[in-house]
Amino acid sequence: MEVLEEKEVIKEIKDPKQNGNGEKTFLQGPQSRWREFVFLMKVMVEFMKGFRALHFVGPCVTVFGSARFSEDHPSYKLARQVGAGLANIGFTVMTGGGPGIMEAANRGAKDVGGNSVGCNIVLPHEQHPNPYLDKWVSIRFFFVRKVLLSKYSYAFIVMPGGFGTLDEFFEALTLVQTNSIKRFPIVLMDKAFHHELCTHFDKMVASGTIHKDDMKYLIVTDSVEEAVNHIEKYAVQQFNLRKKEVPKAVSWLGEYR
Repeated sequence: MEVLEEKEVIKEIKDPKQNGNGEKTFLQGPQSRWREFVFLMKVMVEFMKGFRALHFVGPCVTVFGSARFSEDHPSYKLARQVGAGLANIGFTVMTGGGPGIMEAANRGAKDVGGNSVGCNIVLPHEQHPNPYLDKWVSIRFFFVRKVLLSKYSYAFIVMPGGFGTLDEFFEALTLVQTNSIKRFPIVLMDKAFHHELCTHFDKMVASGTIHKDDMKYLIVTDSVEEAVNHIEKYAVQQFNLRKKEVPKAVSWLGEYR
């Protein structure tokens, strides 16, 4: 019985179509020791793949937002301006690598000759990397992808989006609030879209579930200039970011540029 299961798990590892099922099965509760060990190895491989692919991308700002907006949508146009603004102050623009807001921010960086990278997610219906990426890595697990989107960033910009965008936003905000990462600036773009969310923040402060000082971790704005200036002040100056000579990639470690 155990041997049969080992063969099934090995087949699952080798078959890319089974990637989502691996995470889904893992989250259903305790599995056999063998299955959980194999899943742990798969996670380790995904982290190492991400580390090696993104090691040389330089200081990033991650832009979160919906994959559903077309290029004629106002939020797409705004995200494109955001990407250009970030690239103009020397940041690599990082996104989830897909369409919509992600594509717009990456495209904006390329508009002004900046660097653009993506951390794509492998889904059953397949999310293809957008065409404005200098480099990307495709990750099988959402939680690994979220770590990578945070690991290389000195600031976060949150555009209009859905559940996934809010998940990424609140994780970044919680990491800053709890000092799990440094006090990297966080910007909510589009006051009208986020109005009810900000009202709820006020309710949380009034109810005592968060402290009023927690709101200092982010700003809400419609202005690309204000967003970029805020990040330049609280990321570039605070952390004394400077352009450094990029070390040579080591091929036997799986690094590439």
